[in-house]
Amino acid sequence: MSGDYTQADFLFKVRKAVRYIGLYGLSRTLVKIKGQYHIKATAGFNGTRWVNPGCKDPDAASRKVAIIGCGNYSFSNIAYYLAKRDPGFLRATCDTQASRALSLCRAYGGSYAATDWKEIAEDPQVKTVFIASNHASHAEYAVACIEAGKHVHIEKPHVVNQEQLDRLLAAIRRYPQSKVFLGFNRPRSRLFRELQEVLAREPGPLMINWFIAGHEISDDHWYFDEKEGGRVLGNLSHWTDLTLHLVTLEKAFPCTIIPATPVGAKSDFMVSIIFADQSCASITFSAKGPTFEGVREVLNVHKGNVLANLADFQNLTCEVIERKTKKMLRYRDHGHEANIVHSMVASEEEEGGEAASYIDATARFFLAIRQATDSGEKVVLS
Repeated sequence: MSGDYTQADFLFKVRKAVRYIGLYGLSRTLVKIKGQYHIKATAGFNGTRWVNPGCKDPDAASRKVAIIGCGNYSFSNIAYYLAKRDPGFLRATCDTQASRALSLCRAYGGSYAATDWKEIAEDPQVKTVFIASNHASHAEYAVACIEAGKHVHIEKPHVVNQEQLDRLLAAIRRYPQSKVFLGFNRPRSRLFRELQEVLAREPGPLMINWFIAGHEISDDHWYFDEKEGGRVLGNLSHWTDLTLHLVTLEKAFPCTIIPATPVGAKSDFMVSIIFADQSCASITFSAKGPTFEGVREVLNVHKGNVLANLADFQNLTCEVIERKTKKMLRYRDHGHEANIVHSMVASEEEEGGEAASYIDATARFFLAIRQATDSGEKVVLS
């Protein structure tokens, strides 16, 4: 759920909750509702640290995870799925707003809440840090935690400019024992993986068309602060990353990015990309009004003998010549649980982590797309 639905009238809230139960299930909907009230929490604490008196085992060995950035996403996705796997996972929370750090820590039984990220970096018990703060701070916190010997999961976008990307990659090279994971969840969704398997059996380039209806947000939203990267980095990066997964890095570059975006547009974008292997993609992001069922996403793709349609990560239709198959999930699966839990499990096993080449390529790709949409001019990314 996006926006402050706590202020909506009672019938609207009931209709919204009922619809979401059908889309995501009861427990998932309940935590989304709780997240709405979490971000409005007002109770804070003095100083830079609050010790949770309700935590009976604050120094338990299982408490290895810290969360920096305690907004709705951390509350209703990151902490929710980690607690589902291991209720005693949480060591610490951190947010510049003490009320949010305290609220999330209390809700998930963490050891302590902090307003200074150095509390996290300097805590030897914290092994893995999930970073979901404002976009411009993602790379800053990640580099500091990598240098402190932590594994990091960085929500999208992992950087907002080339300088941050250079520093992040340098830290990854200097501290290879620290594993880095990215918050691009949709590549781990069940239906997207099935689609990839079908497409992998076909030769030749792809024709890709994405249409996304995103949440409407006000012009004064923090996303639009120049330093935060706007909605291309904050939202569109999900689908630029997915497009790279479809084409594959080996066949993607150099690519040509051609924008068709109104001058001064903040939330409505159209871009076309021609990749090295002659695959072509068109990505349209529209945010002209409310989306009652959340973000809506439709992918149409054609490769070889395969013609496929993926709708809202819940319905997949594949046609291979005369054979047509359809698969419908009971609930939407955007890959959140698989991606978040993978970061935790891989960190515990001291393996995995994203390849530096992928971290670099997906960032350079969305930075180049932002350059194209901002300038209104074609960009060639080599």
